[in-house]
Amino acid sequence: MAPDSLTPPTTPEQALAIVRSRYAQPNLPDGTPAPMHVHEFDIGYLVYAASPPTTDASGRPRPAAPGGSKVIVAKDTGETVTVPNHPVETAIALYRRQHQSRRPTP
Repeated sequence: MAPDSLTPPTTPEQALAIVRSRYAQPNLPDGTPAPMHVHEFDIGYLVYAASPPTTDASGRPRPAAPGGSKVIVAKDTGETVTVPNHPVETAIALYRRQHQSRRPTP
């Protein structure tokens, strides 16, 4: 890792750059790069690829494909952690629980 690889991000753009430098760029089914979204919260940035909704032959919406993950970039350290591809608030809540369990007790 480069010496500045764990520089804490101060903007959503910096968090996105960290994720792009450490993880493969996800693609849409047609092979084009997926748009990336960043959701800032108090202790980190949740970064994830957004896939457009798909429909079946009759035009009804199809459920999203299972699997995948989202990435959290910690504001205090710049470390990255993957979390399951849950809705935004659920993914953040999961990270908060993991983050608290890793903190040393006084």
